[in-house]
Amino acid sequence: MKIETQCLHEGYEPGNGGARALPIYQSTTFTFDSTAHVGDLFDLSAAGHFYTRLSNPTVDAVERKIAALEGGVGALCTSSGQAATMLAILNILGSGDHIVSAASIYGGSLNLLAVTFKKLGIDVTFVDTNASDEELERAFRPNTRCVFGETIANPALTVFDIERFATLAHRHNVPLIVDNTFATPVLCRPFEWGADIVVHSTTKYMEGHAVQMGGVIVDSGKFDWAQGGFAGLTEPDDSYHGLVYTEAFGAAAYITKARVQLMRDMGTCQTPMGAFLLDLGLQTLPLRIRQHAANALAVASALEASDKVEFVTYPGLESSPYHALAQKYLAQGAASGVISFSLKGGRPAAEKFIDALGLVSLEVHVADIHSCALHPASSTHRQLTDEQLVAAGITPGLIRLSCGLENVEDILADVQQALAQV
Repeated sequence: MKIETQCLHEGYEPGNGGARALPIYQSTTFTFDSTAHVGDLFDLSAAGHFYTRLSNPTVDAVERKIAALEGGVGALCTSSGQAATMLAILNILGSGDHIVSAASIYGGSLNLLAVTFKKLGIDVTFVDTNASDEELERAFRPNTRCVFGETIANPALTVFDIERFATLAHRHNVPLIVDNTFATPVLCRPFEWGADIVVHSTTKYMEGHAVQMGGVIVDSGKFDWAQGGFAGLTEPDDSYHGLVYTEAFGAAAYITKARVQLMRDMGTCQTPMGAFLLDLGLQTLPLRIRQHAANALAVASALEASDKVEFVTYPGLESSPYHALAQKYLAQGAASGVISFSLKGGRPAAEKFIDALGLVSLEVHVADIHSCALHPASSTHRQLTDEQLVAAGITPGLIRLSCGLENVEDILADVQQALAQV
């Protein structure tokens, strides 16, 4: 099936006389006929649902749909995108390990890696994705266990050279984890370029309507965990009577461990109702993401022509230094609906522009059907130092504008009237 059809049909197929819409199994628990069956479920020797923290029929259907969209062997839905990133990394790293990460990533992810993981004994080196191979090689250490980056960075809108970083990671026998939130599998499927694990904040374009938090981890099933340094996957797990994930689950070892060990212990699960709402969003994702991108390109072009704008960052523009990478990795070069631009006059000009907007809402959110704007330096990224802000591609006058699905002429009119007041 093509991806438009997958978004509608993967994950759930009604039987004869069955419900056309995905049923909501609004239950935390399930019943059984024998203690032996329950014992098999807890030993992971039988498949089935016994507690919604670990699995639920509604959530399972959405996980199978997303795995199909990304081309992976399995997926695990989580309570948020932050939870997905956290579990994806902790599934293979522990105290004493090291991460190589792109510097231009979402501020929440940067704080997770640089602050919280540091408290857990996990170190990180942030790299400029435009650095030479020789410079990037120097970031690796003997204890490096993964490489992390975002397909389209939030809010810097740099485009991650997935193939290059996959080659680099595999040269050091570690996996590449890619946050594909802004691109979605409609615009980019990182596994096709060598990535090993994909994460999403499904709160953004996948759900698309700003009604449900969520995240997801997708496993390509292609990385060879037996290369060394991943004892959690290749050595016995005492909490499951010495089970070895790579032996018991083969290509699905990583995503199975994430579910039955980390989700079991940390409990950052998606709800059945949340999964249902996510599925509704996924059904229209191909239509929405392409219109978001078309609207954003029109608005970015108009902003580029304004003498009040210092610069516009949008990979869909031919002037963008990431245009070539966008053409390579993103379907038809469509670069999602998010634009970053910086106003001359810095912070005061940015604040005046945002306060003057009418149709476009001031929101601490991005990537849904309504147009919204934010000043990252004073909100989502205010915890960062000036040096970190610069490394993340953020200036004092930078505005993140997420183009929704309103008529593009209405979005443009609101932007122009706000610019006139700066």
